[in-house]
Amino acid sequence: MNPRNAIAASATLHCVTGCAIGEVAGLMIGTASGLSNAQTIVIAIGLAFVFGYGLSSLPLVRSGMGVRRALTIVLAADTVSIIVMEIVDNLVMAVIPGAMDAGLLDAIFWIGMLISLGAAFVAAFPVNRYLIDRGKGHALHHGAHGAHGAHGEHAQEHAHPDHGSGQAR
Repeated sequence: MNPRNAIAASATLHCVTGCAIGEVAGLMIGTASGLSNAQTIVIAIGLAFVFGYGLSSLPLVRSGMGVRRALTIVLAADTVSIIVMEIVDNLVMAVIPGAMDAGLLDAIFWIGMLISLGAAFVAAFPVNRYLIDRGKGHALHHGAHGAHGAHGEHAQEHAHPDHGSGQAR
């Protein structure tokens, strides 16, 4: 696999995982609280951002970076990707008959989530790849991560398209 595609896939997977955790948590909260679909969606989207940023921040903090610096990098790296994912995910869920009204124990809910998150991944991957190719987005994450030793000497090669093609780790 092309190293930049590997980084884009990894970035997209981090985001979609965080989005999935946040959305399911938001839907559980909304359902348990008897909130409307609109209120539940707002909570789910908010938590998708929180968990998406959180999952991307963990490796940076574990590598010794301060929380504030890690969050600054993650906000710059993941915001566009999460926005794209949330738009696509919610649109797909809205068009699947019964998915928005299904409970957490209904098969249509989980089938809808799988389809919508898959579509969100497909939509966000080219966004992440575009940002990486321009030294932005998740390339910022990998550049900072590499600077703290976790991804090694090749991190800067990924952050800048004209520096060669190192191997993703």
